[in-house]
Amino acid sequence: MNVDVLNESGDEVDVVELARLSRFVMSRMRLHPATEMCLRLVDEATIASLNQRWMDTAEPTDVLAFPMDELGGGPADGQPAEGYLGDIALCPQVASRQASEAGHATIEEMRLLTVHGLLHLLGYDHGVPEQHATMFDLQVRLLAEWQGVRTGESVEGSVPR
Repeated sequence: MNVDVLNESGDEVDVVELARLSRFVMSRMRLHPATEMCLRLVDEATIASLNQRWMDTAEPTDVLAFPMDELGGGPADGQPAEGYLGDIALCPQVASRQASEAGHATIEEMRLLTVHGLLHLLGYDHGVPEQHATMFDLQVRLLAEWQGVRTGESVEGSVPR
C-alpha cells in the first residue's frame, strides 16, 4: 500500500507515523495491497479554502476527505479491487486546538483525524444516522488496535465491517 504524506502545514508533524497508521488502517480494512492514497497536511487558510469550495462553509475545519475510486474493503474470502483510494486534507493547527480542548496530545488528535478521514474515503458517513455509531465505533477500535501495535501488544485478525 502506498501512502504519500505531504506536510504543507508549516508545523512539525510525525509524517512517518501517520503514513504507517494509514497503511495499518488500509490493511485492517482489507484493501488491495496496491491501493494508494495521499494525506496532505495543510494550514488553516488552505483548509478553509477547501472547506468553502467543497462544503460551502467559509471557515477552517479539521479534516476533509476526497474519495476517488470508491474502493471498499475486500471480502474476507476474496480479493479487493485495487486503485486510488483518495486524498485527505488535514489541518494540524485545528487538530492542536481540538486536542487542547479534549485534554490530549496533538498527535492523538492527528491519529484520530487520519482514521476518520480514511473511513470517509471508504464510504462511511457519520452524517447518515444509520452509519453514525458504526463509523465512530470502528474508528475507536482501529485506534485501539493501532495503540496495541505501537506498544507491542498482539493484535489478531481484521476489523469487521
